[in-house]
Amino acid sequence: MPRFCVCLLLVFTTHYFIFSQGIQPSDKFPQYWSYQGKETLLLGGSIEDNLFQIDSLDEHLDLLLACGGNYVRNTMSSRDTGNVWPFYLDEDGKYDLNRFNDEYWDRFSHFLEATKARNIIVQIEVWATFDFYREPWQSNPFNPKNNKNYNEARTKLAVDIPTHPVFTGNNFFRSVPSQMHLTPVLWYQKLFVDKLLSYSLNYDHVLYCMDNETSVTSDWAKFWAQYIKKQAFLQDKKVETTEMWDPHNLDHPAHFETFDHPEFFSFVDISQNNHLGGDEHWNNGLKQIDYLTKMDMLRPVNNVKVYGNDGGRHQTTQNAVESFCRNVLFGAASVRFHRPTSGQGLNDVAQAVIRSMRKIAQLEGFYEGKPDNSILMDRAPNEAFARILPGATLIYFPQRGQVTIKENQKSTLIWMNILTNQEMPGQLKEAGNNLWIVEPPDNGHWIAMIIAE
Repeated sequence: MPRFCVCLLLVFTTHYFIFSQGIQPSDKFPQYWSYQGKETLLLGGSIEDNLFQIDSLDEHLDLLLACGGNYVRNTMSSRDTGNVWPFYLDEDGKYDLNRFNDEYWDRFSHFLEATKARNIIVQIEVWATFDFYREPWQSNPFNPKNNKNYNEARTKLAVDIPTHPVFTGNNFFRSVPSQMHLTPVLWYQKLFVDKLLSYSLNYDHVLYCMDNETSVTSDWAKFWAQYIKKQAFLQDKKVETTEMWDPHNLDHPAHFETFDHPEFFSFVDISQNNHLGGDEHWNNGLKQIDYLTKMDMLRPVNNVKVYGNDGGRHQTTQNAVESFCRNVLFGAASVRFHRPTSGQGLNDVAQAVIRSMRKIAQLEGFYEGKPDNSILMDRAPNEAFARILPGATLIYFPQRGQVTIKENQKSTLIWMNILTNQEMPGQLKEAGNNLWIVEPPDNGHWIAMIIAE
């Protein structure tokens, strides 16, 4: 074979191998992710949703890495103080949508490089929903009053949109051909996405979510998911895409636009389920995994936002820790604490929980495990949650409780305090007829690891 052909084949093979080792659903366990050829549970937390915009990025990523984290969210948002917008602002105070703001994209480039260097998986939200409504829309370059490229009449985009995104008052999200086909807007949306992909497609650790808590038609998400997949394909690459819907109830028809269409959405995000608590949270998450399995559409189920922070707008710290742990045990592929004040971010509590859940995920047979609360006798609602591994049983107690299990073989009990990461030996209390009582040694969040000898 000519030397040139051999070199070309080597380049192509190496290129394919690099991206075939990138973030993708596991072949062996399709509800989980694989990265660099190994199954990996994505665990994270961060101080901001648009992490590429913060000044202390590297230190924050190092902190995440130190506690066992490997997963961050990154909205392409610019609405917070100190953020920059993606387009060039000319001397007349108008944005030129044909030109880009180097600082914005330099920040994004550094973010991608810094996360890749640490093997931290990134879940991008392409369209930062809340940047396009109410006060943030007033400074958004896509607002017709803020740019030199189009006007309100030509685009049908209102300059004032005082309503919450749930009312879908911005035609910006109806630009696609199957909706209003707003060609001037769609062109500049495409330029933005192309610019984003010109950076992100150079990396193999990026997941793509189209929106944040959207209520618009799925036509929008399908258009952009298909577009992003196509652009990757044209570069001989494969990427994973999803959409995040607003309804808290996973049985809402909106969620099934994702569940039922793996051709557009190769993973699922169920973050809104984390507004719920206790058994309802567990049962709803597990129900969707069972549904995907029965429909032969099983793929990773992500939770890029776990809500809850005492004094915040959504749920409590107790709820946040519970939801995080339940997600891990019922089989979610990713779990991340939402930013403060709606979540724990990467505070001390978050670090402790991530560290403990990483230990759990490293147990032999974790990915083969199955959630099964039916083994827990005398269980009260939200008292305990179980996952059965090939050689062990895991039981999570959100607070002090007591359940009975049946064990026919000699086992060793080890307790893990989730908030201190400490492990200690325990003892099952015999109840007769191979029944054993499992009771945490104290209040707080505990996991019992019952290991067959």
